[in-house]
Amino acid sequence: MWFRQDLRLADNPALAEAAAGPVIPVFILDETEAVRQRGGASLWWLDKSLRALARDLEARGSKLILRRGEAAKIVRELVEETGAGAVCWNRLYDGAVIDRDKSLKAGLKADGVDCRSFNAALLNEPWEIASGSGTPYRVYTPYWRAARERIGSISTTPAPDRLEAPGSWPGSDDLDDWGLHPTSPDWSSGFGDWTPGEAGALQALDEFLDDGVARYREDRDRPDRPGTSRLSPHLHFGEIGPRQVWRAAQAAAARGASEGQVDKFLAELGWREFHHHLLFYNPKLATENFRPEWDAFVWRDDEAAFRAWTRGETGYPIVDAGMRELWATGYMHNRVRMIAASFLIKDLLIDWRRGEAWFWDTLVDADLAQNAANWQWVAGSGADASPYFRIFNPVTQGQKFDPDGDYIRRWVPELRNSPTKVIHLPGGGVSDLFAADDDRSGPHYPDPIVDHGKARERALEAYSALKAAGEGETPR
Repeated sequence: MWFRQDLRLADNPALAEAAAGPVIPVFILDETEAVRQRGGASLWWLDKSLRALARDLEARGSKLILRRGEAAKIVRELVEETGAGAVCWNRLYDGAVIDRDKSLKAGLKADGVDCRSFNAALLNEPWEIASGSGTPYRVYTPYWRAARERIGSISTTPAPDRLEAPGSWPGSDDLDDWGLHPTSPDWSSGFGDWTPGEAGALQALDEFLDDGVARYREDRDRPDRPGTSRLSPHLHFGEIGPRQVWRAAQAAAARGASEGQVDKFLAELGWREFHHHLLFYNPKLATENFRPEWDAFVWRDDEAAFRAWTRGETGYPIVDAGMRELWATGYMHNRVRMIAASFLIKDLLIDWRRGEAWFWDTLVDADLAQNAANWQWVAGSGADASPYFRIFNPVTQGQKFDPDGDYIRRWVPELRNSPTKVIHLPGGGVSDLFAADDDRSGPHYPDPIVDHGKARERALEAYSALKAAGEGETPR
């Protein structure tokens, strides 16, 4: 059984298939250039998730074999070493991984080894949902309408009570030797609110459905409130599957939870599904514009501005709060992700790919499909994209979604004592509170690195020029 992004025992179809007889659970850290290497925050999570999976397997009389290197080669070596008659895994939808897996499956079958793959990550396979003309969907709403109709009744399988061990175990790496946890320095001290692993995922789901889902529609956009499920890293690593989430949410509705609130939550699962659909048909989604006309757009090269953005020192409080939350915890509230992304792309005119790469390295829930598709949505270069003229105003966004400034005060300590009426202003309103010769105690909050009004006009001119060029006009 080859574990990948399905680090759970319950509702794991590949494990259920393999567990019919003696089974050797394996995880391989693929370090080849053919697959995108995980970022630092993802490796932190992987370390804890593998430890949890190993404990769960040991409790059932089994163990987790660890190897690192070229995954396809190692699978073949393990088959030869152990005499395994079959290999099972759950599918992934990244183009490079698909190519690797197809080649491996063909080679194993040619050698007489049974090879089976399953769906553990999605409610529908990408190829199962197509438009009336038979083409992939490019717009979320009709996609989700078609996809939801196909879901039907969902059943899940419990974790096995016991797993039959092989006659002898192959050798395994020591997880400590992989060095996935950061050292020199250990920047993960603020990650303590997370509980990676299957048990942590189930607990997070239960807590959300018992409480948070009742106000999900209203609170999901409020970074100052615990209004989201925080299931994204658990879903990415497969510590819980979408079928389990779907079934539990439907059960919560049957127990009396608001059907409208539950439906809004399930629609977010649909957004996740849509992005995997896009990635499957557009394997270069993280590196190439979905809309090729955007290839002509001229991005600015401003290292100082990019560095200020990454450090949460732009002078726009809601943006800086999000970027500091990200660095400290490996996570950023989804509404603030959109605000921070819009600021980088549209206020600073810095290529969306640079932001995508930064999030890839710093998010514990960094997922190829979600990260790439969402960045392209904000940029306007993606499928079902936000219109190019939609430019988030970081001041009014902060005032609307963090009205009392609590989120900003938590993550921007320089503004902890700022009055609510000015805390969202560029520079946190500090210049409005002090005379030039006043003594300002505490750290100094930076001045804004750009004037939003002027930056907005600059962005609109650049986007209008791109649009005009695409229509064969001469930009004025």
